[in-house]
Amino acid sequence: MTVNGAANGAADRAVEALTEAEARAELDRLAAAIARANRAYHTEDAPEIPDADYDALKRRNAAIEARFPALKRPDSPSEQVGAAPAEGFAKVRHEVRMLSLENAFDEEDAADFVDRVRKYLGHAGPLDFTAEPKIDGLSLSLRYEGGVLVQAATRGDGEVGENVTENARTIADIPHRLTGAPDVLEVRGEVYMSHADFAALNARQSQRGGKTFANPRNAAAGSLRQLDARITADRPLRFFAYSWGAHSAPLAATQMGAIERLGQLGFAVNPLTRLCDGPEALMAHYRVIETQRATLGYDIDGVVYKVNDLALQARLGFRSTTPRWAIAHKFPAELAWTRLEAIDIQVGRTGALSPVARLSPVTVGGVVVSNATLHNEDYIAGRDARGNPIREGKDIRVGDWVQVYRAGDVIPKIADVDLSRRPADAVPYEFPTLCPECGSPALREEGDAVRRCTGGLICPAQGVERLKHFVSRGAFDIEGLGAKQVEMFFHDPVLPIRQPADIFTLQARDAANPLQKLKNRDGWGEKSAANLFAAIDERRKIPLNRLIFALGIRHVGESSANLLANHYHSWTAFEAAMTAATPGEGAQWAELTAIDGVGAVMAASLVNAFANPAERAAIDALVAHLTVEDVAARAPLDSPVAGKTVVFTGTLTRMTRAEAKTRAEALGAKVAGSVSAKTDLVIAGPGAGSKAKDAERLGVRMIDEDEWLALISGA
Repeated sequence: MTVNGAANGAADRAVEALTEAEARAELDRLAAAIARANRAYHTEDAPEIPDADYDALKRRNAAIEARFPALKRPDSPSEQVGAAPAEGFAKVRHEVRMLSLENAFDEEDAADFVDRVRKYLGHAGPLDFTAEPKIDGLSLSLRYEGGVLVQAATRGDGEVGENVTENARTIADIPHRLTGAPDVLEVRGEVYMSHADFAALNARQSQRGGKTFANPRNAAAGSLRQLDARITADRPLRFFAYSWGAHSAPLAATQMGAIERLGQLGFAVNPLTRLCDGPEALMAHYRVIETQRATLGYDIDGVVYKVNDLALQARLGFRSTTPRWAIAHKFPAELAWTRLEAIDIQVGRTGALSPVARLSPVTVGGVVVSNATLHNEDYIAGRDARGNPIREGKDIRVGDWVQVYRAGDVIPKIADVDLSRRPADAVPYEFPTLCPECGSPALREEGDAVRRCTGGLICPAQGVERLKHFVSRGAFDIEGLGAKQVEMFFHDPVLPIRQPADIFTLQARDAANPLQKLKNRDGWGEKSAANLFAAIDERRKIPLNRLIFALGIRHVGESSANLLANHYHSWTAFEAAMTAATPGEGAQWAELTAIDGVGAVMAASLVNAFANPAERAAIDALVAHLTVEDVAARAPLDSPVAGKTVVFTGTLTRMTRAEAKTRAEALGAKVAGSVSAKTDLVIAGPGAGSKAKDAERLGVRMIDEDEWLALISGA
């Protein structure tokens, strides 16, 4: 497989540069690739791609879903764990789901995990974590009842696994009976094979003319999942216990205590598991394990961090497929060195100038890489706009030998530069200050790392990308008018489409053209032209949220468009509010920024778009062809705060702000960031400042945290 634009199209583009149509195609491609990898890894025990590449696919899928939430597939890989159980085994439904772990790929990711835990819990004091090697094997759940092993099951898809009880009984590390255990206890861990046993097994297999295995993980998985338990008994399998599922009584109050209890019950637990008191200690132990990795005698691919206090784990809870209280800090992916041949600049829909490294092709993790993202000009220069060195800056120059990696994203990235091999004539790269597409000045706003073309509608790159966005699935979704057709019409001298309104005049302009009818052109016919005109007519009636998103205003995504539509309900109200609002002042600005999820940056982008004469003319020309459907107010839930606008201010002592907001929204309330005349209720904790004063001035009801909890206690 070659990773480049010509071969894979959208697969080679950064997530932030994808159009809606490209994102949909990418999610389809990623779903198929991840499903294939899951079958190969979990069901067939014959992985087709390296773990780092699999992680990259999952992370790119998650990033695209975060940017385009409406495109999330019903069978999204982000909602799945493992793969369906193989045929030939009895199925076992796990009483407690066997989930996967979120991945961290560098120290910053791991530190962010600790910060997220603290913020969610509102915990500023000491906070302990456990750190343990992440075993590269096969997950197994062992169920004991009355101290007797009654069932062993693989993870499968997280909900249903394979019954491998008889096979598990042959593993020496797995006790058949427990003394002093809870009446019901599901012990979970990893089946693995040591390097020495793997080599000996492959030697025996070769002598017998049997199948040899690619690596110890494949050997362990293939051995455990044998229909004949006698074959499993002949294989040198091992087991580390590190977790639990259903249990009738707790093992301990902490993660570390529970691991020690499992060891006392007779299970093998990893001796490298340590208790750490913060991110610095976690990183230190990560480096210790990493340095010992080659001498452990078994495969690991990272270090797992878990919140130690089990009560805090319970508060943190779970996402759909991963716990909030744990993360797997993976070891770095495969790296490769190659020459940087050139730096190209791509211009996106919002005018962002994105640098791309053109590389001498090199294989990284089984994939040929010829392009890599270079992020922005500071990353290339190694210094910020003021000349100060930046943490991740590389001083990258054309002709340099660069180290490429693919961890955490399908798009390759530059990890390092070999200054000892720098050509004598290499000069610092000068980032363009003019747009390479239209020649307009390319400027950087204060605090922005990205340089943007100021050409707006006259920039062909922005024009094309804006139109692609306009016809994308979450926007107008016009059948027959995709990215390829947009490119064609944009450059067409007879029937050009340069702005959205041109789409809705296309049929009339075609009818008025006596010569080059669309139906007579190459690639078109009477039926395909008629179908396009019909598809355009179907979109003359459009819901408000889709129209707002389709306008392509910077910082306004699908979820933001939904928030705005649900607040203003009609185009008339929305347009009037955007026209009347002035950044930083006035009632309309206050109302706009009070919408939870709409900050000052997004609000300014909206207001400025409607104030820009060219932008406003394009919007007005478009709306003249449309019937915009109102968004009805949501039916209120049966709760004391349903339909009310609430504001939290000051310090909450019995829950975090994140928990309070989630609870309020679940009860049908709208949580705002500031107090206005439309606010119904203010919950004020100690230290409440200007918001409390605003509530008093406006006569808004104000209660404390205890009263709030009493109010919603029965809901």
